[in-house]
Amino acid sequence: MNYEQIAYEVEDRILTITLDRPEKLNAFTGQMMSELIDAFDRADEDDDIRAIIITGRGRGFCAGADLSAGPGTFDNRERGGSLDPTQHRDGGGLLTLRIFESKKPVIAAINGPAVGVGATMTLAMDIRLASTEARMGFVFARRGLVPEAASSWFITRAVPIQQALEWVYTGRVFSAQEALEGGLVRSLHEPDELIPAARALAKEIADNTSAVSVALSRHMLWKMLGADHPMEAHKIDSRAILALGQGADAHEGVASFLEKRPPQFKLKVSKDMPDFFPWWKERQFE
Repeated sequence: MNYEQIAYEVEDRILTITLDRPEKLNAFTGQMMSELIDAFDRADEDDDIRAIIITGRGRGFCAGADLSAGPGTFDNRERGGSLDPTQHRDGGGLLTLRIFESKKPVIAAINGPAVGVGATMTLAMDIRLASTEARMGFVFARRGLVPEAASSWFITRAVPIQQALEWVYTGRVFSAQEALEGGLVRSLHEPDELIPAARALAKEIADNTSAVSVALSRHMLWKMLGADHPMEAHKIDSRAILALGQGADAHEGVASFLEKRPPQFKLKVSKDMPDFFPWWKERQFE
């Protein structure tokens, strides 16, 4: 796929995906959604990519859905879309569900305003860093809508329910400092320091860890958020330790530690994931 609304750049085993409609504050469109999903598919297949950074071009991260269609922007009767509730699927949710399945860690570098889907898409990302100039908002109630992008599930995994409800009920746009205090972002950075900070974190992952270990750990932690008992985690932990313990990366990890040298991990996500992965059944939209 040729990208027109995002940029895809790989350097030092780090993929940076940049939302690239700066004249529109990177407002979200169906085309942008398709390009982002394709980019995540492509990244999962590329063993040279160890971490992904998502950011925005210009002064915005993502100003939410493109509202240029006017009052009927979200009305499928005017858009010619399906009115069958068993068939219609929210585009933001298609994106966040794809991010959820990523085999690579995902870091959001929120460089400016991130509202609506611009905020909810980041909830499926693993770690969020923000510029001091960023603003965020779950503005749906102020547009006569509800949170989308599966965010009613993701947001309460990111922040306490009381904080989530306050932001959703009021629909207000809040500062980066409030996002930090509420636990939505990990750290704040001056604008010119944001991407270097995100890259430093991504590089720490790329330089020091096993790709297979990180991929499996990512899914273990995310999937266990919905488990009803720690026994479910114990089952997967046990299978993973058994499988990875026999692998070349575990041998190298221990040897490099004992020999006081950097590890040289060789296993690849594309072909060396353990036989039991994935252990979950794919959920169907029905």
